[in-house]
Amino acid sequence: MASATVPLLDDDTIPFGEEDEMRDPSRASQKYTHPYVTFFHLFFRGASIVIYMFCGWFSDSFITSFVFVVLFLSADFWTVKNISGRLLVGLRWWNYVDDDGKSHWVFESRNSRINKHEQRIFWLGLILCPFFWGLFFLMALFGLKFKWLLLVMIAIALNAANLYGYIKCNYGASKDLNSAATDFMKTQLFKNAFDIMTKPNTAAPPTNVRPTGVV
Repeated sequence: MASATVPLLDDDTIPFGEEDEMRDPSRASQKYTHPYVTFFHLFFRGASIVIYMFCGWFSDSFITSFVFVVLFLSADFWTVKNISGRLLVGLRWWNYVDDDGKSHWVFESRNSRINKHEQRIFWLGLILCPFFWGLFFLMALFGLKFKWLLLVMIAIALNAANLYGYIKCNYGASKDLNSAATDFMKTQLFKNAFDIMTKPNTAAPPTNVRPTGVV
């Protein structure tokens, strides 16, 4: 987590953790409090995958396809790192260099009201897209398409950077990924068990019906 000695970002127009004060009160009762941010969180990620899959239908030029996919990947990386993670789940990760020239990574989380729908969409998009790029990597590798393999590796690197950063933010910068994954599984198991135990029994009560017939 961020310490007191961590400097502020130069472009931090709204201090981290004070986003709720700038929120429109009329959106508090809506299903999505940040609809545009939620849309673009998925748009750039999905667009890069769709362009990669169907670019051959529109152009035979590898350079053109490469440039468009990298542009959308870059827009996605910047949007997820600087906007959607901060507004949708209250997390942020970044890097700074101190006066001694040492590089420091900062993983921040804030306690605020998080929209459950937006939170679910954020993590689904963050986790599922690297899975698709992993499949593309295997297809390009076994298909011996080495020029496309380079593009897929760029996509995996950008997606994995955000995924790793936000896992660190969510579960603590002092934990490694193994302990974070273990904590996540424990949380999900306890949550599912609690839901099963507290779920009301909606089954209809049995009725006592005597069989008809001659005694």
